[in-house]
Amino acid sequence: MRWVVEVSEPEAAEPALRWFETGLRDRLTEEGRQNGGPATQVVWNLFPAERPRPYRRRSQATFVVGVTSGPAPGDRPLETLYPLLIRSLGNLLVYLVPPADGTGAPAETHFVTLERGCYAVGSGGADYFATVMERVQPLAGSHLIIDNIFVPDLPSELWEGNERTRAMAEASRRLKSMDLLPAPFPIEQLLSPRDFAHLRRMFQLGGLSYGNVSVREPGLGFWMSASGVDKSHIERIGSEILLVRGYDAASGRMLVSVPVGVTPRRASVDAIEHWMIYDGFPQVGAILHVHAWMDGVPSTEVNYPCGTVELAGAVRDLVAAAADPGHAVVGLRNHGLTITGENLPEIFARVSPQLIRQIPMR
Repeated sequence: MRWVVEVSEPEAAEPALRWFETGLRDRLTEEGRQNGGPATQVVWNLFPAERPRPYRRRSQATFVVGVTSGPAPGDRPLETLYPLLIRSLGNLLVYLVPPADGTGAPAETHFVTLERGCYAVGSGGADYFATVMERVQPLAGSHLIIDNIFVPDLPSELWEGNERTRAMAEASRRLKSMDLLPAPFPIEQLLSPRDFAHLRRMFQLGGLSYGNVSVREPGLGFWMSASGVDKSHIERIGSEILLVRGYDAASGRMLVSVPVGVTPRRASVDAIEHWMIYDGFPQVGAILHVHAWMDGVPSTEVNYPCGTVELAGAVRDLVAAAADPGHAVVGLRNHGLTITGENLPEIFARVSPQLIRQIPMR
Protein backbone atom coordinates (compact mmCIF):
# COMPACT_ATOMS: atom_id res chain seq x y z
CA MET A 1 0.00 0.00 0.00
CA ARG A 2 1.43 3.38 -1.07
CA TRP A 3 1.12 6.41 1.22
CA VAL A 4 1.84 10.08 0.56
CA VAL A 5 1.90 13.16 2.84
CA GLU A 6 0.71 16.53 1.49
CA VAL A 7 0.90 19.77 3.46
CA SER A 8 -1.27 22.77 2.64
CA GLU A 9 0.59 26.06 3.23
CA PRO A 10 3.70 24.40 4.74
CA GLU A 11 5.36 27.75 5.42
CA ALA A 12 2.50 28.71 7.75
CA ALA A 13 1.87 25.32 9.40
CA GLU A 14 1.27 25.42 13.13
CA PRO A 15 3.86 23.80 15.42
CA ALA A 16 1.51 20.88 16.12
CA LEU A 17 1.18 20.13 12.40
CA ARG A 18 4.93 20.42 11.83
CA TRP A 19 5.55 18.04 14.74
CA PHE A 20 3.00 15.60 13.37
CA GLU A 21 4.37 15.79 9.83
CA THR A 22 7.93 15.06 10.97
CA GLY A 23 6.90 12.12 13.14
CA LEU A 24 4.55 10.74 10.51
CA ARG A 25 7.15 10.87 7.73
CA ASP A 26 9.67 9.12 9.99
CA ARG A 27 7.13 6.42 10.82
CA LEU A 28 6.12 5.87 7.19
CA THR A 29 9.75 5.70 6.10
CA GLU A 30 10.45 3.19 8.86
CA GLU A 31 7.57 1.03 7.63
CA GLY A 32 8.52 1.43 3.97
CA ARG A 33 5.32 3.31 3.12
CA GLN A 34 6.70 6.72 2.15
CA ASN A 35 5.91 6.51 -1.55
CA GLY A 36 3.59 8.33 -3.88
CA GLY A 37 2.80 8.13 -7.56
CA PRO A 38 -0.04 6.41 -9.44
CA ALA A 39 -0.26 3.56 -6.91
CA THR A 40 -0.98 5.90 -3.99
CA GLN A 41 -3.80 4.53 -1.84
CA VAL A 42 -3.58 6.74 1.26
CA VAL A 43 -3.14 10.51 1.28
CA TRP A 44 -2.40 12.41 4.51
CA ASN A 45 -3.80 15.89 3.86
CA LEU A 46 -2.40 18.36 6.46
CA PHE A 47 -4.21 21.71 6.48
CA PRO A 48 -4.91 24.70 8.78
CA ALA A 49 -8.30 24.43 10.52
CA GLU A 50 -9.36 27.89 9.39
CA ARG A 51 -8.80 26.92 5.73
CA PRO A 52 -9.70 23.26 5.22
CA ARG A 53 -8.24 22.29 1.85
CA PRO A 54 -10.41 19.76 0.00
CA TYR A 55 -8.41 16.90 -1.46
CA ARG A 56 -9.74 15.86 -4.86
CA ARG A 57 -9.08 12.15 -5.23
CA ARG A 58 -8.92 10.65 -8.70
CA SER A 59 -10.12 7.22 -7.62
CA GLN A 60 -12.64 5.79 -5.18
CA ALA A 61 -9.81 3.57 -3.94
CA THR A 62 -7.85 6.54 -2.57
CA PHE A 63 -8.33 6.93 1.18
CA VAL A 64 -7.83 10.49 2.49
CA VAL A 65 -6.81 11.26 6.08
CA GLY A 66 -7.20 14.95 6.92
CA VAL A 67 -4.98 16.28 9.71
CA THR A 68 -5.39 19.65 11.40
CA SER A 69 -4.98 21.26 14.81
CA GLY A 70 -6.76 23.67 17.11
CA PRO A 71 -8.12 24.22 20.61
CA ALA A 72 -9.88 21.48 22.54
CA PRO A 73 -13.31 20.96 20.93
CA GLY A 74 -15.22 20.91 24.22
CA ASP A 75 -18.07 18.68 25.32
CA ARG A 76 -19.58 18.28 21.83
CA PRO A 77 -16.60 17.58 19.59
CA LEU A 78 -18.63 16.09 16.75
CA GLU A 79 -20.37 19.39 16.05
CA THR A 80 -17.03 21.20 15.89
CA LEU A 81 -14.97 18.65 14.01
CA TYR A 82 -17.38 16.97 11.57
CA PRO A 83 -17.58 20.05 9.30
CA LEU A 84 -13.77 20.03 9.00
CA LEU A 85 -13.90 16.41 7.83
CA ILE A 86 -16.55 17.18 5.23
CA ARG A 87 -14.94 20.38 3.95
CA SER A 88 -11.62 18.60 3.47
CA LEU A 89 -13.37 15.79 1.52
CA GLY A 90 -11.66 13.24 3.74
CA ASN A 91 -12.56 9.74 4.88
CA LEU A 92 -11.05 10.33 8.31
CA LEU A 93 -10.04 13.44 10.27
CA VAL A 94 -7.20 13.52 12.81
CA TYR A 95 -7.56 16.63 14.99
CA LEU A 96 -4.62 17.61 17.19
CA VAL A 97 -4.98 19.67 20.37
CA PRO A 98 -1.54 21.24 21.02
CA PRO A 99 0.06 20.89 24.47
CA ALA A 100 0.01 23.84 26.86
CA ASP A 101 3.53 24.96 25.90
CA GLY A 102 2.70 24.76 22.20
CA THR A 103 5.45 22.31 21.30
CA GLY A 104 5.84 18.55 21.11
CA ALA A 105 3.21 15.84 21.17
CA PRO A 106 -0.47 16.87 21.21
CA ALA A 107 -2.35 16.91 24.49
CA GLU A 108 -5.32 15.22 22.76
CA THR A 109 -5.89 13.58 19.40
CA HIS A 110 -9.45 13.23 18.09
CA PHE A 111 -10.47 10.89 15.27
CA VAL A 112 -13.63 11.64 13.27
CA THR A 113 -15.12 9.37 10.58
CA LEU A 114 -17.87 9.79 8.01
CA GLU A 115 -19.87 7.16 9.88
CA ARG A 116 -20.21 9.72 12.74
CA GLY A 117 -17.47 8.14 14.82
CA CYS A 118 -15.75 10.68 17.05
CA TYR A 119 -13.31 9.40 19.65
CA ALA A 120 -10.12 10.61 21.32
CA VAL A 121 -6.81 9.11 22.36
CA GLY A 122 -4.48 10.53 24.99
CA SER A 123 -1.29 12.50 24.68
CA GLY A 124 1.72 11.42 22.67
CA GLY A 125 4.57 9.20 23.72
CA ALA A 126 6.82 6.51 22.40
CA ASP A 127 3.87 4.64 20.89
CA TYR A 128 1.97 7.69 19.66
CA PHE A 129 2.38 7.11 15.92
CA ALA A 130 1.88 3.38 16.40
CA THR A 131 -1.52 4.27 17.92
CA VAL A 132 -2.34 6.59 15.01
CA MET A 133 -1.40 3.94 12.47
CA GLU A 134 -3.40 1.33 14.36
CA ARG A 135 -6.48 3.53 13.98
CA VAL A 136 -5.91 4.33 10.31
CA GLN A 137 -4.68 1.03 8.90
CA PRO A 138 -7.93 -1.00 9.02
CA LEU A 139 -9.90 1.83 7.41
CA ALA A 140 -7.29 2.64 4.79
CA GLY A 141 -6.89 -1.01 3.84
CA SER A 142 -10.60 -1.70 3.37
CA HIS A 143 -12.23 -2.42 -0.01
CA LEU A 144 -15.25 -0.37 -1.04
CA ILE A 145 -18.03 -2.11 -2.99
CA ILE A 146 -20.41 0.52 -4.34
CA ASP A 147 -20.45 -0.03 -8.11
CA ASN A 148 -23.20 -2.07 -9.76
CA ILE A 149 -23.68 -4.22 -12.85
CA PHE A 150 -27.20 -3.51 -14.08
CA VAL A 151 -28.82 -6.29 -16.07
CA PRO A 152 -32.21 -5.57 -17.75
CA ASP A 153 -33.61 -9.02 -17.03
CA LEU A 154 -36.12 -8.43 -14.22
CA PRO A 155 -39.19 -10.65 -14.88
CA SER A 156 -42.02 -8.48 -16.23
CA GLU A 157 -44.40 -9.69 -13.53
CA LEU A 158 -42.19 -7.85 -11.01
CA TRP A 159 -41.98 -4.52 -12.84
CA GLU A 160 -44.76 -3.11 -10.67
CA GLY A 161 -43.46 -4.79 -7.52
CA ASN A 162 -45.24 -7.25 -5.23
CA GLU A 163 -46.34 -7.59 -1.62
CA ARG A 164 -42.72 -7.61 -0.46
CA THR A 165 -41.81 -4.34 -2.19
CA ARG A 166 -44.98 -2.76 -0.82
CA ALA A 167 -43.94 -3.86 2.67
CA MET A 168 -40.59 -2.21 2.02
CA ALA A 169 -42.28 1.06 1.06
CA GLU A 170 -44.28 1.05 4.29
CA ALA A 171 -41.21 0.19 6.37
CA SER A 172 -39.23 2.98 4.72
CA ARG A 173 -41.91 5.54 5.56
CA ARG A 174 -41.74 4.35 9.13
CA LEU A 175 -37.95 4.54 9.08
CA LYS A 176 -37.99 8.19 8.07
CA SER A 177 -40.55 9.03 10.75
CA MET A 178 -38.09 7.80 13.38
CA ASP A 179 -35.87 10.84 12.64
CA LEU A 180 -32.61 8.86 12.64
CA LEU A 181 -30.24 10.85 10.46
CA PRO A 182 -27.05 9.45 8.91
CA ALA A 183 -24.93 12.51 9.68
CA PRO A 184 -25.14 15.33 12.21
CA PHE A 185 -25.06 18.01 9.50
CA PRO A 186 -26.44 18.33 5.95
CA ILE A 187 -23.36 17.75 3.79
CA GLU A 188 -24.54 19.96 0.94
CA GLN A 189 -24.62 22.97 3.29
CA LEU A 190 -20.99 22.45 4.33
CA LEU A 191 -19.44 22.19 0.86
CA SER A 192 -19.13 24.57 -2.05
CA PRO A 193 -21.30 23.56 -5.03
CA ARG A 194 -18.12 22.53 -6.89
CA ASP A 195 -16.86 20.29 -4.07
CA PHE A 196 -20.29 18.77 -3.49
CA ALA A 197 -20.59 17.99 -7.22
CA HIS A 198 -17.14 16.34 -7.13
CA LEU A 199 -18.16 14.19 -4.15
CA ARG A 200 -21.39 13.13 -5.84
CA ARG A 201 -19.59 12.19 -9.06
CA MET A 202 -16.84 10.27 -7.31
CA PHE A 203 -19.09 8.22 -5.00
CA GLN A 204 -22.39 8.38 -6.95
CA LEU A 205 -24.15 10.00 -4.02
CA GLY A 206 -27.82 10.81 -4.00
CA GLY A 207 -29.44 12.61 -1.09
CA LEU A 208 -29.19 11.79 2.56
CA SER A 209 -30.60 8.49 3.77
CA TYR A 210 -32.07 7.36 7.07
CA GLY A 211 -30.78 3.80 6.97
CA ASN A 212 -32.10 1.10 4.67
CA VAL A 213 -34.36 -1.92 4.40
CA SER A 214 -34.26 -5.11 2.37
CA VAL A 215 -36.45 -8.19 1.87
CA ARG A 216 -35.56 -11.58 0.42
CA GLU A 217 -37.23 -12.47 -2.90
CA PRO A 218 -37.17 -16.29 -2.86
CA GLY A 219 -35.18 -17.80 -5.70
CA LEU A 220 -34.08 -14.45 -7.14
CA GLY A 221 -32.12 -12.45 -4.55
CA PHE A 222 -33.35 -9.60 -2.38
CA TRP A 223 -35.10 -6.27 -2.76
CA MET A 224 -33.26 -3.26 -1.34
CA SER A 225 -33.81 0.45 -1.15
CA ALA A 226 -31.62 2.42 -3.55
CA SER A 227 -28.89 4.80 -2.44
CA GLY A 228 -29.89 8.31 -1.48
CA VAL A 229 -33.65 8.01 -2.11
CA ASP A 230 -36.27 9.79 -0.03
CA LYS A 231 -37.27 7.07 2.41
CA SER A 232 -40.74 8.56 2.81
CA HIS A 233 -41.53 7.67 -0.79
CA ILE A 234 -40.02 4.57 -2.40
CA GLU A 235 -42.18 2.84 -5.00
CA ARG A 236 -40.57 2.67 -8.46
CA ILE A 237 -38.95 -0.66 -9.23
CA GLY A 238 -35.49 -0.23 -10.71
CA SER A 239 -35.18 3.34 -9.47
CA GLU A 240 -36.08 3.47 -5.78
CA ILE A 241 -36.38 -0.27 -5.10
CA LEU A 242 -33.84 -2.65 -6.64
CA LEU A 243 -33.56 -6.41 -6.93
CA VAL A 244 -30.01 -7.40 -5.99
CA ARG A 245 -29.14 -10.76 -7.56
CA GLY A 246 -25.68 -11.25 -6.10
CA TYR A 247 -22.06 -10.14 -5.92
CA ASP A 248 -19.50 -10.40 -8.71
CA ALA A 249 -16.25 -10.84 -6.78
CA ALA A 250 -14.09 -10.62 -9.90
CA SER A 251 -15.15 -7.04 -10.64
CA GLY A 252 -16.06 -6.05 -7.08
CA ARG A 253 -19.58 -5.02 -8.12
CA MET A 254 -23.12 -5.89 -7.07
CA LEU A 255 -25.37 -7.56 -9.65
CA VAL A 256 -28.71 -5.76 -9.96
CA SER A 257 -31.69 -6.92 -12.04
CA VAL A 258 -33.81 -4.06 -13.46
CA PRO A 259 -36.78 -3.66 -15.82
CA VAL A 260 -36.16 -3.00 -19.49
CA GLY A 261 -35.97 0.71 -20.31
CA VAL A 262 -35.38 1.99 -16.77
CA THR A 263 -32.42 4.17 -15.83
CA PRO A 264 -31.55 2.68 -12.44
CA ARG A 265 -30.10 4.21 -9.31
CA ARG A 266 -27.19 2.54 -7.57
CA ALA A 267 -28.06 0.00 -4.88
CA SER A 268 -27.56 1.09 -1.29
CA VAL A 269 -23.95 1.19 -0.13
CA ASP A 270 -24.82 -1.58 2.34
CA ALA A 271 -25.81 -4.04 -0.39
CA ILE A 272 -22.64 -6.09 0.05
CA GLU A 273 -23.41 -6.53 3.76
CA HIS A 274 -27.01 -7.57 3.13
CA TRP A 275 -25.90 -9.98 0.41
CA MET A 276 -23.45 -11.71 2.76
CA ILE A 277 -26.20 -12.15 5.35
CA TYR A 278 -28.84 -13.48 2.95
CA ASP A 279 -26.28 -15.73 1.30
CA GLY A 280 -25.11 -17.21 4.58
CA PHE A 281 -28.39 -17.47 6.51
CA PRO A 282 -31.41 -18.79 4.57
CA GLN A 283 -33.65 -18.25 7.61
CA VAL A 284 -33.29 -14.45 7.29
CA GLY A 285 -36.27 -12.97 5.46
CA ALA A 286 -35.61 -9.25 5.95
CA ILE A 287 -32.96 -6.83 7.19
CA LEU A 288 -33.27 -3.38 8.75
CA HIS A 289 -30.33 -0.99 9.15
CA VAL A 290 -30.84 2.05 11.39
CA HIS A 291 -28.60 4.78 12.73
CA ALA A 292 -29.53 4.09 16.34
CA TRP A 293 -28.42 1.82 19.17
CA MET A 294 -29.59 -0.78 21.69
CA ASP A 295 -28.06 -1.63 25.04
CA GLY A 296 -26.06 -4.83 25.29
CA VAL A 297 -25.67 -5.62 21.59
CA PRO A 298 -22.47 -7.23 20.25
CA SER A 299 -20.55 -4.81 18.04
CA THR A 300 -17.91 -4.83 15.34
CA GLU A 301 -14.47 -4.01 16.72
CA VAL A 302 -13.40 -1.62 13.95
CA ASN A 303 -15.57 1.11 12.43
CA TYR A 304 -14.82 0.12 8.84
CA PRO A 305 -16.38 2.42 6.23
CA CYS A 306 -19.87 1.52 5.07
CA GLY A 307 -19.95 -0.46 1.86
CA THR A 308 -16.68 -2.29 2.45
CA VAL A 309 -16.11 -6.03 2.29
CA GLU A 310 -14.44 -5.81 5.69
CA LEU A 311 -17.46 -4.30 7.44
CA ALA A 312 -19.79 -6.74 5.70
CA GLY A 313 -17.67 -9.69 6.83
CA ALA A 314 -17.49 -8.44 10.41
CA VAL A 315 -21.28 -8.05 10.57
CA ARG A 316 -21.84 -11.48 8.99
CA ASP A 317 -19.57 -13.06 11.61
CA LEU A 318 -21.55 -11.46 14.44
CA VAL A 319 -24.83 -12.65 12.93
CA ALA A 320 -23.34 -16.15 12.75
CA ALA A 321 -22.36 -15.95 16.42
CA ALA A 322 -25.88 -14.94 17.53
CA ALA A 323 -28.03 -17.47 19.35
CA ASP A 324 -30.59 -17.07 16.56
CA PRO A 325 -29.08 -15.61 13.34
CA GLY A 326 -32.59 -15.23 11.93
CA HIS A 327 -33.43 -12.71 14.69
CA ALA A 328 -30.08 -11.05 15.35
CA VAL A 329 -29.22 -7.50 16.38
CA VAL A 330 -25.66 -6.46 15.52
CA GLY A 331 -23.93 -3.17 16.33
CA LEU A 332 -21.75 -1.40 13.78
CA ARG A 333 -19.13 0.44 15.78
CA ASN A 334 -19.80 4.19 15.93
CA HIS A 335 -22.51 3.88 13.29
CA GLY A 336 -25.70 1.96 14.06
CA LEU A 337 -27.45 -1.40 13.96
CA THR A 338 -28.11 -4.19 11.47
CA ILE A 339 -31.15 -6.27 12.45
CA THR A 340 -32.33 -9.54 10.89
CA GLY A 341 -35.82 -10.98 11.05
CA GLU A 342 -38.62 -12.91 9.39
CA ASN A 343 -40.06 -9.79 7.76
CA LEU A 344 -39.96 -6.03 8.28
CA PRO A 345 -43.10 -5.68 10.45
CA GLU A 346 -41.73 -8.39 12.76
CA ILE A 347 -38.40 -6.56 13.06
CA PHE A 348 -40.01 -3.21 13.87
CA ALA A 349 -42.32 -4.77 16.46
CA ARG A 350 -39.38 -6.52 18.13
CA VAL A 351 -36.85 -3.69 18.36
CA SER A 352 -38.60 -0.31 18.10
CA PRO A 353 -39.26 0.09 21.85
CA GLN A 354 -35.56 -0.54 22.61
CA LEU A 355 -33.92 1.79 20.11
CA ILE A 356 -31.71 4.57 21.48
CA ARG A 357 -31.17 7.57 19.21
CA GLN A 358 -27.69 8.43 20.53
CA ILE A 359 -25.02 6.04 19.24
CA PRO A 360 -22.12 5.52 21.69
CA MET A 361 -18.74 6.48 20.25
CA ARG A 362 -15.49 4.70 21.05
